[in-house]
Amino acid sequence: MKVSEIEVHDITLEYCDWTAYQLNHYYGPLYRTIYVAHTDNGLIGLGESREREPEEVVDRYVGSNPFEWIGDETSVGLGTAMYDLMGKAAGVPVYKLFGQKHRSWVPVGSWTVSTHPRRMAEAVTTYASQGYTWMKFHLTPFENVIDQTEAMQDVAPTGFRIHYDFTNHGTNDHMPELLDRLSTYDIAGCFEDPLPGADIDGYVELRRRSRRPIILHHYPTEATYEIYRRPADAYMLGYMKIGEAIRRAGLFAAANTPFMMQNVGGHITRAMAMHMMAAFPSANFHHLCDVETWKSDVVKERLEPVNGFVRVPETPGRTRAPGKSKRAAPSQVDRQVSLRQRHTHVQHGRPGQRHVHGATRHSSADPDELCLTHRNRVLGRRRFNAVPHDVRTPRTGRDRPRTS
Repeated sequence: MKVSEIEVHDITLEYCDWTAYQLNHYYGPLYRTIYVAHTDNGLIGLGESREREPEEVVDRYVGSNPFEWIGDETSVGLGTAMYDLMGKAAGVPVYKLFGQKHRSWVPVGSWTVSTHPRRMAEAVTTYASQGYTWMKFHLTPFENVIDQTEAMQDVAPTGFRIHYDFTNHGTNDHMPELLDRLSTYDIAGCFEDPLPGADIDGYVELRRRSRRPIILHHYPTEATYEIYRRPADAYMLGYMKIGEAIRRAGLFAAANTPFMMQNVGGHITRAMAMHMMAAFPSANFHHLCDVETWKSDVVKERLEPVNGFVRVPETPGRTRAPGKSKRAAPSQVDRQVSLRQRHTHVQHGRPGQRHVHGATRHSSADPDELCLTHRNRVLGRRRFNAVPHDVRTPRTGRDRPRTS
């Protein structure tokens, strides 16, 4: 069995209507790449990544046996397609290629961005109705996190929790005091990256003082030596290649430490993460994928949560094939796989993105612009809880957002 051809499709999907406003303002349209790998014996494997691999990388997979890519450390998306082919060729679900199954249901979380408390509350009620019990968001200096938390708690069902991502501190607030105040709310679930990643001593102390779990995502030694100092209660692997994730999973298991995987994408990405987390002994913290933010996907089968968990697929490969044809016909892979839709006139990730109607939009994809994600690095530290929403007077001094 050899890989005979790999189709490469760049796609841009629309956000769900209820969350499109905040996501388009925060990130703008996002694209990702779909890989459809064909073998000489008629199998199809699907993969997905957040950016297109160079042509020379794709060419390395063509003509190879998919089993040559066990523990792939070259490409997450193409590696996913190879594991899909391996599972189908062997007639087993992909998790069996990683080891024994430790869980049949994997915890998952939902995701949004920092916005007005009313919109944050809407996100909680929407995701709770869809079966989620966790919601993550990145804090920004433009919204008061206490106002947001109170609005979310007012509408949250019992057991729903918020995953706060501080993105390596980014505030003048005294972090122990801020976390202590947030911990008084039942909805507060965990705190990701509340300090700069290199401050392991600070994490050790903060973990001792915090009443909620501390999650570490950015590591000074890439999730290796620092783990044994116990700076966090759980750890996150983001966008790691398959072989790298396998090694880290062994380390976390040896340390008896919970961890989670965060790979943004659609249901192809979610399915691969479900298989990996099913076989990794201590991968028992909620997976994040963001699939819930888009209206549609390129595959028909959806892996939706039930009470915060997604059932691990048992069919051969990553999940069921999208159809019976050997080609990726529109009836198998939804039309978005070959259509760029209406956002394609935006040059993603460039400063001053210009639309066909003449408007210019600055998005957080460009770190040189004064934009939401990077703004606290450009302008200096801000406070997450400086001004409540019921204060109508203009902010002054360092608390006033800059507009130029």
